[in-house]
Amino acid sequence: MPTTNPIPAPRTYHVHRERQRRRILESAEKLFDEFGIDRVTMSEITSASGVRTSTVYQYFSGKDDIVWAILERVLEDSSCRAKAAMDGAKTALEKITALLQLMADDLTRQSSQVRFLAQFDAMYARDWPAERLLLLEAQIGFEGFQFLGELIREGIADGSLRADLDPDLTLHAVMNAVAGAQRRLASLGSRVELEYGQPIDKLFRETIRVILLGLRAS
Repeated sequence: MPTTNPIPAPRTYHVHRERQRRRILESAEKLFDEFGIDRVTMSEITSASGVRTSTVYQYFSGKDDIVWAILERVLEDSSCRAKAAMDGAKTALEKITALLQLMADDLTRQSSQVRFLAQFDAMYARDWPAERLLLLEAQIGFEGFQFLGELIREGIADGSLRADLDPDLTLHAVMNAVAGAQRRLASLGSRVELEYGQPIDKLFRETIRVILLGLRAS
């Protein structure tokens, strides 16, 4: 009797599709880091992933979708690691310190991820509305701005932060400044070290030290 191919179990099929999707994203991320998002084509992503073109378009309608899917992974990963870093911190100042120290660690340990965020920022400013980012953050439960304001209020209450800080402004400004410095240093790398005569990690940690001094209660 002729043999028939067994129908794959639903879980096996789901795992296979997730593996293919991850392969596409990882291939794209490597190409983006090496050549820049703007210079990479869908054809090059397809070739690097080893997945058929028709299959790639089952997951993503184009390069923009891939960029946003990578961003989603980055934000989810960053959010989880930030919560873990702040776990056990007793005061708001300790939580903010842990958060900024994590960003310093990421500058050297997750440099390709930070460089991706720098590229994303440039494209976001040029090509996409703020509503799209806000929707993504809401979908993945990214705490963001409300959490930052709560930290300042908590720090004023527990006495670890200066009483004259603005909960609706201070930490938002700090995070924008720190993220901007982190992404610039990751993108320029050795050029910054040649310019300033200091390694980027040392420069960034000094930035954080000065900022924390400005937040700390007397």
